[in-house]
Amino acid sequence: MRRTTITPPAGRNGDTMDFAHDARTEELRKRLLAFMDECVLPAEPAFAPERTSADPWCRPPEMERLKKEARARGLWNLFLPDTRFGAGLSNLQYAPLAEITGHSPHIAPEALNCAAPDTGNMEILALFGTPEQQERWLRPLLDGTIRSAFCMTEPDVASSDASNISTSIERDGSDYLVNGRKWWSSGAMAAECELLIVMGRTDPDAPRHRRQSMLLVPRNTPGVEVRRGVTVFGYTDGAHGGHGEIVFRDVRVPAANMIAAEGDGFPIAQARLGPGRIHHCMRLIGMAERALGLMCRRVTRRQAFGRPLAEQGVLREWIAECRVRIEQARLLVLKTAWLMDTVGNKGAHTEIQAIKIVVPAMTEWVLDKAIQAHGGAGVSQDLPLAQMWAHARTLRLADGPDEVHRASLARRELAVHQDRP
Repeated sequence: MRRTTITPPAGRNGDTMDFAHDARTEELRKRLLAFMDECVLPAEPAFAPERTSADPWCRPPEMERLKKEARARGLWNLFLPDTRFGAGLSNLQYAPLAEITGHSPHIAPEALNCAAPDTGNMEILALFGTPEQQERWLRPLLDGTIRSAFCMTEPDVASSDASNISTSIERDGSDYLVNGRKWWSSGAMAAECELLIVMGRTDPDAPRHRRQSMLLVPRNTPGVEVRRGVTVFGYTDGAHGGHGEIVFRDVRVPAANMIAAEGDGFPIAQARLGPGRIHHCMRLIGMAERALGLMCRRVTRRQAFGRPLAEQGVLREWIAECRVRIEQARLLVLKTAWLMDTVGNKGAHTEIQAIKIVVPAMTEWVLDKAIQAHGGAGVSQDLPLAQMWAHARTLRLADGPDEVHRASLARRELAVHQDRP
């Protein structure tokens, strides 16, 4: 868990980027490192994927003990910059803390109440929710007494284009009726899930980015059918509350459950996904660091062909390349966090897309080399590497596939140069 302290050239707004930890970040970082060493890492065996349970989506009772301990140590809701609801940390302050949680990504974020999709859903409610919506849903989410799901992706359309979403949200008097089918609805399989945030089409004739809206749907509403859980390379992905396939049949909810106004679904989604993408990238860097550490320890302790694996040239090349790729990715994430703090999410849009392309691919590569260095152990349940690889590979699709981000990034770059001689 390395500290990065540099002062690179001036950024977009002319200010100097200084990535040194301030006093508050450093104090929280020390507390979090102790919590990881004393509580989270020793608890990992209880969360092993092969554990037997009547409900494969159920989290072990150890999670509630970890959450209680994290809250007692002041490590709670660190992701929310709004001081009314969270710790009030900037993106740059939160980055090294999120990276630390990435060392145990299937336990630590949830233990700190900093796990997706609840983080993004809380941000939506904090930014766009009415006081009544915040009291009914945001408060229990902040307290960690309930969980939530985000229902955007659909199995029958290419959801990489959000304007394709076909689930209908139709006004019927003082209510809305929801009809459609979603999948990869993160959080839906958690026993504690009580709220679904559903994105659907309210006006098919509106301009392309004004057709969608977001609606708060209590999970126990008649007509909501959680059909099945969708696994990730065979893993239940309980850290995200499991991913559900959900059918909505004439699901009736009050009009007061609309978030913001009709037609605001697309801009709300963009406001949600920006912070979500950088949070994922922060944690991925922690995953890559843990994988590199495991690989280095493995190759110094194992021998093949009469000498330690660490003396094999190819392994040394992998290790050096891992360090270079991790540092490059971390610096880009820190720059992005700094820009989000100084010029806003819209001003940092290019960098947000860039990290979403670079960091999952980097982490997948590092994990692949760590798995290879461990041989059969690397793909077994005895180490976290295989499950981490599945998670990193999935994030090349989640929150927008690589190809969509590359296309958008290329358009922006071309636009900069199109009028130049």
